[in-house]
Amino acid sequence: MRAIGATGAAAASSAPLLAGHDLRLAYGGRVVLSGVDLAVAPGEIVTVIGPNGAGKTTLLRVLLGLLRPDGGTVDRRPGLRIGYLPQRMPIDPVLPLAVGRLMTLTRRAGHAAVCEALTETGVGHLERAAVATLSGGELQRVMLARALLGSPDLLVLDEPMQGVDFMGEAALYELIGTLRAKRGCGVLMISHDLHVVMAATDRVICLNRHVCCAGTPDAVEQHPEYVRLFGRRTAASLAVYSHHHDHRHGLGGEIVCPPLQPPVSSEHPRAPGRERGE
Repeated sequence: MRAIGATGAAAASSAPLLAGHDLRLAYGGRVVLSGVDLAVAPGEIVTVIGPNGAGKTTLLRVLLGLLRPDGGTVDRRPGLRIGYLPQRMPIDPVLPLAVGRLMTLTRRAGHAAVCEALTETGVGHLERAAVATLSGGELQRVMLARALLGSPDLLVLDEPMQGVDFMGEAALYELIGTLRAKRGCGVLMISHDLHVVMAATDRVICLNRHVCCAGTPDAVEQHPEYVRLFGRRTAASLAVYSHHHDHRHGLGGEIVCPPLQPPVSSEHPRAPGRERGE
């Protein structure tokens, strides 16, 4: 009986935290999601990339239960705790809002838990600072700390690098990797960059209304030019994702046929014995 129980526990721990199957959604006759499959396992980092209007944020909202799809299903592990960092958090610059107060808006958390989360993301010293005075990187770290309250099993991060410069982006990626390793949580992240992603990403999904391609990134630290420009530690946090699509999209996002063909050289080989101008 114990062995069976242990096996059941192991199976439960390996099951996806969150999974979407054949998700479909349309607004006013315009397809936003078409046949999308996505799953995040415990301790896994999945990065979703795609152009503007590809449906990335819509997909997150469907997975979180904020939008109901027209078709398909979403499975969440029972009792799943989710920490969510939204794409935008509009704050009136004249509003006298301190970081500590922002942490507890719409949720309850003790002072000790707030301080611990802020310290964990490297901004413990900003607890009393006015939110309006924060830099882009500081605000994102505060919002990440807010997402950590409640000890989530899954972090859902919608473009966490907004307003963050390149060096800050690498540092934030390093922090997210550290949090994953320390807490064992899964991470589902939307990235605004189509080619450079977090190096610790286990799987990259390219979305443009449907899944265009998926794969693993190549470490940037293998590219000497990145190391020369930004240093080995920064390069170690970043990776390049190479797209392999068998189709192309029109201006409205629709799939255009026929599929992409290999490029044809503009210089055609000349027949034997013939020269230019003959």
